[in-house]
Amino acid sequence: MTTLASPTQGGSRHAVWKVDMAPGASGPAHAFDTDQIWTVLDGAARIDLDGEAITVASGDTLIMPADAQRQVFADADDGLTAIVCAPASTRVYRHDPSAGVPAVATLDGDKILPDWIA
Repeated sequence: MTTLASPTQGGSRHAVWKVDMAPGASGPAHAFDTDQIWTVLDGAARIDLDGEAITVASGDTLIMPADAQRQVFADADDGLTAIVCAPASTRVYRHDPSAGVPAVATLDGDKILPDWIA
């Protein structure tokens, strides 16, 4: 994750970040408490979104609704590069609280604030 805009970079009420995933990589199952807008710049992915498998490729935009469980699986050959935008107030959480807090985030109540959003 590469932060492109956030409150700590000038007081924006939105966070914008770039996602780069290596071929075959996957992220953890999680949910955000706000909507997110994903635009795929390069590569492709399968996104399991609230029980539905959605395939996205370069040029596609997907709005992931708040509180929808999601997991991103980068294309096995091409990986994934995307730009994501969400309100700066967004927090992430896992439906499995025993999963712990990732090293690139801080605990914020019962939710997690990823470093690239702050």
